[in-house]
Formats: sequence, structure tokens, C-alpha cells
Amino acid sequence: MRLDRMLRTVLRGSRAGLAAAAVLAAAAAAAGPAYAAERCAAGAPGAAAPVQVAQLPDWVESIAVDGRGRMFATAYFSGRVYRIDAPGSTPVALTGDVGANGGIVVRADGQLLVGTGNDLAHSLTGDLFPTSRLLRVDPDSGAVSTYASGLGGIDGVALAPDGTVYTTTLGGRNIGRVTPDGRVDPAWARVPQPNGIAVSPDGGEVYVVQTTVAPGLYRIPVGDPAHPRLWVSAGLFDALALPDGLTLDGRGRPLIATHAAGEIWRVEDGRLCSVESGLHLSTQIAYGHGDRGFSAGRLYRAGVDGKVYEVPGGAEAGR
Repeated sequence: MRLDRMLRTVLRGSRAGLAAAAVLAAAAAAAGPAYAAERCAAGAPGAAAPVQVAQLPDWVESIAVDGRGRMFATAYFSGRVYRIDAPGSTPVALTGDVGANGGIVVRADGQLLVGTGNDLAHSLTGDLFPTSRLLRVDPDSGAVSTYASGLGGIDGVALAPDGTVYTTTLGGRNIGRVTPDGRVDPAWARVPQPNGIAVSPDGGEVYVVQTTVAPGLYRIPVGDPAHPRLWVSAGLFDALALPDGLTLDGRGRPLIATHAAGEIWRVEDGRLCSVESGLHLSTQIAYGHGDRGFSAGRLYRAGVDGKVYEVPGGAEAGR
């Protein structure tokens, strides 16, 4: 039996998520006190505590919000894509099990791009055998088609302003790239243990989180992908923080979700600081869009526990 299937079996049922969360939470709690990034000076002073706005019946791997303020989420174990129309709404399964257990982004035309192959087997072999697909999913009908194939097990997905897509494979080193005309390069660049990924506002650099061994954030020049540059490293006591998902705020500053540390980090002046703490098991963060639903300027967190929180401490100014 494949290890990922064993995990599905262990985590199946009403006690499943609780068992998994208990194990991970215990580890996070044991290590948690060691992690305490300095509070961001440019945070939202006096911001309210995070508030839960949705609950999904699975490990939520990634979230994204479209221009209508609707949130979309990928489910790690069921392989489904969910849509949540507004905070407090019941999540709707947009697809069946299509292997949608990786990152998700919203294209300019509103269509979703979703990564597959984010299981242990594909993750560990993705650099050698890039066989995973990037799916296109209609946000209304749930219709699924293959957008690109021949990539390593897809964890993170990022979209550049020109439509180029970049992907990460957590168990390897390769950064994949898909151009708007469909050309696929599964090894466009290389970063150790790549996880969360984002593209700078001008499209000139790709930012990649290194999760383990020496957690940090890399910048990859699009014009020189052979030479990634370490931008900022986590402190000594954050070596086991397990940074994961990555997003950018309206000023282009990276924010990073962490599993064990339970913090949301932001990069300010070449260092990491914390905009929020106490959110263990976090997988991804994303800003809202539009003037309703999960609206513009508001920061949302998703996690292994299936919960989505609004995080006022990371809100854009004036929100």
C-alpha cells in the first residue's frame, strides 16, 4: 500500500482529522515556545484576534480568492476543489477527486489553475520523473481539463503578470515553469526543499520558501534562473518552524504561513517579523479581492485543521 494511501486510511472518518491534528498540534505545542519572531513594527496596532470564517472537512492545502470575493480551496486527502462564496458560507465541493492536492491560483480570466501530485510518492520522485499535471478548473461549473503536464509533484503554484506559471516540488529541488504558449520546463530553477512560491509584482523575480534544514526565502531572477539568491533566513530558533505557504501584500512584501511556529511572518527590511501568532498547522495565506465576500485587503489563513481564519493583524491599511 502506498504511504499516502495509508495516511488517507489513518485519517479517514470523524476521528481522522482529530487524530492527525492532535499529532501535529502536539509537535507544534512542544516546539512552539521556542519560536517567537519579533512582532512587525508596521503591523495593525490593536488588531482584533483571528476569527474563523469557514470550516472544510479536510486538510486544506491552498486557498485563493477571485475578483468576485469567492474563495477556492484544495483538499489534500479528498483531492477536491471547494468553493466558499462568502465568509460563513458552507463550502461547496466544486469537483470530485481530481487529485487537486496542491497549490491553486486564479487566472486573469477567472479560471482556476490547480496542482496535482502533492503526495509523498510524487513529491519524492518528481525531480526524476515529472509526471504531474496542472489542471484548469472552471469556478462555476467545476469542469476540469489538463492545462499542462510533465511537472514534478506540484505543491506550490504561482502566477506571473504575463500568465507564466511557476510550481514547486517539496520533496525535490526543481522549480517548474509553464509559459503562456504551453511550453513546460520541469527544472527551470533549483532551490532546496521548495514549498510556497510567489512572483514579484513586476514579474522579474520568483520568490520561493525553503521549508526545512535551513528555512528561508529565495529570490530567483527570471532572467537568470540558474542563480537563486537567498534573501532572508529564519533565526536559529526557527529552524523547525516549517514555513509553508507564501503570498504578497499590496506593497509586494512576502508573508509566510508556518506549521510548527504558529506564526505568520512578513519580510520587512530584509528580516522576518510576525504579524500573528497562535495559528499552528497553517498551510497557506491569501488576500481577498473585490468589494464583497472575501474582500480586498483582508488576509485569510487556511490549515491542516480545515479551518479558514480572517487575520486582522495582516490586513492592508484602511481595511
